[in-house]
Amino acid sequence: MTSHYDAVLFDLFSALLDSWSLWDDIAGDSSLGREWRMHYLDATCRTVSYQPYLALVAQSANAVGLAQAQADMLSKRWCELTPWPEATAIIAEIASKTKIGVVTNCSEQMGLEAADNFGIEFDVILSAERAGYYKPDPRIYEKAVEEIGEAPERILYVAGSPHDVRGAAAIGMPVYWHNRIDLVDIGANSMAIESSDNLGGLRSLIV
Repeated sequence: MTSHYDAVLFDLFSALLDSWSLWDDIAGDSSLGREWRMHYLDATCRTVSYQPYLALVAQSANAVGLAQAQADMLSKRWCELTPWPEATAIIAEIASKTKIGVVTNCSEQMGLEAADNFGIEFDVILSAERAGYYKPDPRIYEKAVEEIGEAPERILYVAGSPHDVRGAAAIGMPVYWHNRIDLVDIGANSMAIESSDNLGGLRSLIV
């Protein structure tokens, strides 16, 4: 049986990795960690072209009242990022059937290091630094589509945030929203072909 799609592109830090817990732990409080993370996500939406990832992280930390030392801890503890429990097995299943890639809002080095968590070879690993733009700028998704070599409508995009849902859908990719932390966004939810708090639903879409 062939796949419903010719490729699958994933967000890395929310759809595949539990980066939320790391940000919360560094902040010392889950509410403050969430505020820091959401401020950072909003900042990427306002960034016209790529700015150093850790600089945006630090600016967002400062904006919510965190110390520079806390922002600096993110890169120092980068190795602590862990996949969601089912992620590695599901990625392996999908990789056996179709092309896979990740599109990630960070530096090239940090993106490559994070993708190594799965022990699986991705056909495309596209960082914001290499693309020149942060998601949800359409140009980073378009570059990912070009590199994976399939038409947008034939690529399933697995998003990790409302901004990501909108960005991928805007260029014509069908979107599965892995909404692990139960973010409320009716507009993004309506744009996704499916929304779930886990990755298991991908099995019925990639056959």
